[in-house]
Amino acid sequence: MKLFKLGLVPQILIGVVAGALLGMAAPAVAEPLGLLGQLFVGMLKAVAPLLVMLLVMSAIANRHESGADGRKGLLTLLLYLAGTISAAVVALLMSQWFPQTITLTDVAEGSPPVAVAAVLADVLFKLIDNPVNALLTGNFLGCLTWAILLGISFRRASAAFKEHLQTLADGVSDIVRYVIRLAPLGIFGLVCVTVATTGVEALAGYASLALLLVACMLIVALVVNPLIVYLLTRRNPYPVVLQCLEESGITAFFTRSSAANIPVNLALAKKLGISEELYSVTIPVGATVNMAGAAITITVLTLAAANTLGIEVSFATALLLCVIAALSACGASGVPSGSLLLVPLACSLFGISVDVAMQVVAVGFIISVIQDSAETALNSSTDVIYTYAVDQRGGADG
Repeated sequence: MKLFKLGLVPQILIGVVAGALLGMAAPAVAEPLGLLGQLFVGMLKAVAPLLVMLLVMSAIANRHESGADGRKGLLTLLLYLAGTISAAVVALLMSQWFPQTITLTDVAEGSPPVAVAAVLADVLFKLIDNPVNALLTGNFLGCLTWAILLGISFRRASAAFKEHLQTLADGVSDIVRYVIRLAPLGIFGLVCVTVATTGVEALAGYASLALLLVACMLIVALVVNPLIVYLLTRRNPYPVVLQCLEESGITAFFTRSSAANIPVNLALAKKLGISEELYSVTIPVGATVNMAGAAITITVLTLAAANTLGIEVSFATALLLCVIAALSACGASGVPSGSLLLVPLACSLFGISVDVAMQVVAVGFIISVIQDSAETALNSSTDVIYTYAVDQRGGADG
């Protein structure tokens, strides 16, 4: 059938429209069809903790040191981290100015702490959780801790072992891709139930959430990134920023994969006259760790969940969220809509249950038609922009 030959984005659009129409026309059939959405969320819930652990562990274990020009490479990595944290801060501020809520079921399952001290204590205990228990209970903070520690330890392992570790991570990523291929059916069921029970107002809320996400990404792309480039090069940043958005961002918008866009970025970096010794390292690494768009998605959706549950987010907790969103975003690489699977990690900061967090993930998939494309465009184009800025700064200094 021609329907199955369409890309994932058109299929998701069809699922959203078909689910909304059926939910309005025949509410009686919405409940049995809702099983599709529940199964989809359940599969995501099952694979997400293992995915986070293996992706981060493998990424750290297989990370190569920069070659002859380590200083430039290190500066680029630091710039990636600074840009990702800045994106999370932008998302935080925008979420406070334009607070969002999400239509969820069984929101009473959340057990939000009432004080920052309780949040920090809960975070510390989750960080030192047993790795097996962290996987079984969906403790994403525990999974992240063990992934980092084991990844650092495995850096001294043999090349064969690290290759097998990467193969294992790729295998789980493939499973996630298979699950995500079922997103149109799952979203069809979720939208059908949502419209039948709460009306089309819920979809309007999703549109507002998508608009906020895109607005945050545009601010980072057109304000934050140019400012960073200017601070490093002391030149008008917009020509190169707009060129990167045009030649890298547009391609990434449609491919929805930073990894698939690496050849495009390498060609663009060469075109911009960047040192090959630098971009041959930073562009592939950037496709893994430079995830400003993912940090925005994680922050906005987590704060929307907190608003829905009536959790008051203090300044200290908000800053902690920005750091966690930036660090965990590195694990979103290589998987379409991978940032959505890391939302539960950030939600756990506020004591939000995995079941409720996975409902937020499902909402993210509904708007992923726009969110994931814009996120990938920002991530991929920023790889070249920051590499260019460091190269130009190095040239000026030298």
